Amino acid sequence: MDIESVRERAGDLPREPGVYQFRENGTTLYVGKAVDLASRVRSYADPRSHRIAKMVARADEVEVAVTDTETQALLLEANLIKRHGPRYNVRLKDDKSYPLVQLTDHEFPRIEITRDPDPGSTAFGPYTERGRVEVVVKALRETYGLRGCSEYKFAGRDRPCLDHDIGLCTAPCTGEIGAEAYLADVESVVQFFEGSTGVLADPLRGGMAEATEQRNFERAANLRDKLEVVESFHEGAGEAVAAQSPEQEVDVLGVVVEGERATVARLHSERGQLVERDQHTLSVPDDDDEGVGSVLAAFVVQYYAERTLPDALLLPEPFVDDELDAWLDTEGVSVRVPGAGREATLVELALKNARRGRGEPDGTAALADALGIERANRIEGFDVSHAHGRAVVGSDVTFVDGSPEKSDYRRKKLDDENDDYANMRSLVAWRARRAVERASGHAEDDRPDPDLLLIDGGEGQLNAARDALDEVGWDVPVISLAKAEERVITPDRSFSWPSDAPERRLLQRVRDESHRFAVQYHQSLRDEVKTVLDDVPGVGPQTRRRLLRRFGSVDGVRAASPDELQTVSGVGAKTAETIRGRL
Repeated sequence: MDIESVRERAGDLPREPGVYQFRENGTTLYVGKAVDLASRVRSYADPRSHRIAKMVARADEVEVAVTDTETQALLLEANLIKRHGPRYNVRLKDDKSYPLVQLTDHEFPRIEITRDPDPGSTAFGPYTERGRVEVVVKALRETYGLRGCSEYKFAGRDRPCLDHDIGLCTAPCTGEIGAEAYLADVESVVQFFEGSTGVLADPLRGGMAEATEQRNFERAANLRDKLEVVESFHEGAGEAVAAQSPEQEVDVLGVVVEGERATVARLHSERGQLVERDQHTLSVPDDDDEGVGSVLAAFVVQYYAERTLPDALLLPEPFVDDELDAWLDTEGVSVRVPGAGREATLVELALKNARRGRGEPDGTAALADALGIERANRIEGFDVSHAHGRAVVGSDVTFVDGSPEKSDYRRKKLDDENDDYANMRSLVAWRARRAVERASGHAEDDRPDPDLLLIDGGEGQLNAARDALDEVGWDVPVISLAKAEERVITPDRSFSWPSDAPERRLLQRVRDESHRFAVQYHQSLRDEVKTVLDDVPGVGPQTRRRLLRRFGSVDGVRAASPDELQTVSGVGAKTAETIRGRL
């Protein structure tokens, strides 16, 4: 676009908050946000950098979306950057995005939380804290009875489902409510999301008063908590994140930019103690000339898409984004660039972490090349744990760019069966079904598909996983890693990589984490189960747990000799004889 075309397009735009996209042949080149769309787009007639000038010259159109608030514009910008991966934006290499609420375009609209609204649906948001949105959506369903089920479950029913029985749905599927009345309830929900808080707050307030009058104080307290969330939902467009207390949680950021890659190191401090550190990679346009402040701004908006903001951010340089500063201020986040003292030392430590991580490959590129797949940035690892077929559980851990993504960890209680292959087949089939449901828009699990599945085990476990994928119809690469020889097994061949190969070390980290997560869950379930050991005098809960950990099961304890039993802390000669006598 030439200068006159940019000015002409800007003249047609509203002077309202929103997001704009410069596009070329339908492909998004750049996404930006604005307090005043007309003024911001007009500024591109005099680009602020060589990179932006190149982008404007390539673009053939500008597409805009108006938002209610500046905060919504900021969050929508982050979602669009993640969705389109525009060439001229700094992009955090993960899969997070801010949730929205959609009312689908059906005869009886469905309400749901999503990151990718359906075509034709009415969407509200985005919002920063999913938990708050979930509270509001549940309260709306309890008040107005909108359905949350998929079209598959909605069609062909002859009686209402459980949601109707527990008061979450008015069951339009079986004619318990007519179309006109249902759509009136939908309109009330729309009014709430458009800012009419009383549409939901008033019924909650009335229910709380009624519960108090009936001396049902537990229900009254539950309604009070919901009411607090609802009444604060539209403050700052519903994205407010409440800080527990000033300076209780602090994130310290350090960044190093090298060519088209930036490394951000994050140190997390709670009550003055460093408790966590991690590193993240961002892709930077090769001709970006806006510096560290621009990278930091892109990181903060995209990284905290599904994470609670800290009470304070310590930075090496200020943001190059006044609107981001304003947003963080409304969220109660203190942003500081310390020049001296302990805080400056922490920033320097974060910078050292960023510099150290800059040259360490995460193994994803090497792994993709070795396996002949397009990429291996997102890997899910699977393992099964049990005790002779009892308390059988499965783990599903996620690594993104070589680092654990713990918010995407999942675990599954499986049917008790002493068959490792069958258990793995069941676990992978469960994950595959959730992925297929997500693709059709009908799933609770909204994690994106991984680039690779890693199975903890040998050829038998790999074949079981492949059977599950074929059965469900989920097409994703899958391999296994056998512990004994650290041999990588694929459907076509096997590899024995050097111990220092980055691709091998990456797979080992994923495998070990899936194993740890599975064992942890198995032990928690096993220790919760009441056994005959509870009836043995002298054996309390802690001793019982030690016995089960040491011998694996009650049968293992039964088979142990008195001397072996006494190797467990808390078990003396008398208790050992009592155990033997009772079992």
